[in-house]
Amino acid sequence: MRVSGPHTIGFDDAPFARAWRGDVPVYGAVCAGHTLHGVVSGRGRRDGRNSTAELACLTALAGAQVRLVLLQGIALAGFNVVDIHALHAATGGPVLVVARRPPRLDAVRAALLEHVPGGAQMAAGAGGGGDGAVCGRVGAARGPESGGRGSRAEGPDGDGSHSRTAAGRTPDLPT
Repeated sequence: MRVSGPHTIGFDDAPFARAWRGDVPVYGAVCAGHTLHGVVSGRGRRDGRNSTAELACLTALAGAQVRLVLLQGIALAGFNVVDIHALHAATGGPVLVVARRPPRLDAVRAALLEHVPGGAQMAAGAGGGGDGAVCGRVGAARGPESGGRGSRAEGPDGDGSHSRTAAGRTPDLPT
């Protein structure tokens, strides 16, 4: 039986204890239509900066047939924020973020500043990823075609150790 339509990959992180400070499992489900074709897994550092590179790596591992990346929210593993423009540049496909409600940026900045190590640097970029559009209960983010403000992500030891593509190299992300 031939499955028609593009392959998509949807990502989410596993539950973790509020006090947890290590890596958090991240899973991606690869689907075409109503058929599950595979599952990939990786790690995101709690309140870290490796989510974009990790998702680019996992998307590459899922195969070239993946045409769309789906995210539930803009962050994994706490405040490990995904740079959707850099992820788009790395994967070559669209990135769709689904959120239940628009973010309260003032609350996000306050939480970053009060509770997250290195949160001041993250808070400086909060809300700068482009404008958003809300269509009924559906919102869409639109950003610059240049790929946005990406940052090279690092692995848990600061060496990019688990941010590798299937070819064994770090994904090319804008800096």
